Amino acid sequence: MRVTRIGGPTVLVEWAGWRILTDPTFDPPGRTYAFALGTSSRKTAGPALSPEAIGEVDVVLLSHHHHADNLDDAGRAALSSARTVLTTVAGAKQLSSGGGHTDARGLRAGDTVTLTAEGKPDLSVTATPCRHGAPLTRPIVGPVVGFSLTLDGAARPGLWMTGDTVMYGALRAAARGLRPDVALVHIGAVKFPLTGPLAYTMNAEDAVELIALAQPGVVVPIHVEGWSHFSQQEEAAAEVFEAAPGDVRDRVRWAPLGQPVDLS
Repeated sequence: MRVTRIGGPTVLVEWAGWRILTDPTFDPPGRTYAFALGTSSRKTAGPALSPEAIGEVDVVLLSHHHHADNLDDAGRAALSSARTVLTTVAGAKQLSSGGGHTDARGLRAGDTVTLTAEGKPDLSVTATPCRHGAPLTRPIVGPVVGFSLTLDGAARPGLWMTGDTVMYGALRAAARGLRPDVALVHIGAVKFPLTGPLAYTMNAEDAVELIALAQPGVVVPIHVEGWSHFSQQEEAAAEVFEAAPGDVRDRVRWAPLGQPVDLS
């Protein structure tokens, strides 16, 4: 598996012939985007690679469509380069409407879809649970899913993308003993002045707990830089991982932006 971290939550994964793109964000920096309840965030860094440099992909894993730090304008345009988009049920409905993407599929946590392509092993994708904030915030922040991927019916996943989520019971239950080869873990500790201490994604301390439960072979932290609403960015998160127990610390591998990293 080869992973190229592009910025924010956006990663290109090349695996057994499959080209997989996560949460496409390709807008240039400098713009401020509105979120729910009058909250907003400024994009502070652009992508390490352009959509043109990436080229066509087989599938986009889109944890949710309604926040610009996971799908911005240029990222939305880049969806046309993907044969299939997997996302939430609400996201698939929106992306398919009005002559939109021809193969946008909506998944709820626990749903599985198997993708096939000539010359490639079957790719099964199961949606995993996410809660993008404190209890009872879903009507405000909307639905989100993560994705667990296996090849040819393997006993355990080769890849898990957590999606934007806080730590909570359903996520702990899904993670326990999952043992993916590679985990893309969304952190950043998203916060807004309007809602004070409430966090809308995990911080690195939460990720340490999640890694201990899931026991992935390799962890690549993502969704941790490039936006003003990430209250814990890369340097601070790296300090937390460095201080974690060895069984967690030794699994974490930072991928330099724009540079392909081969994982084993």
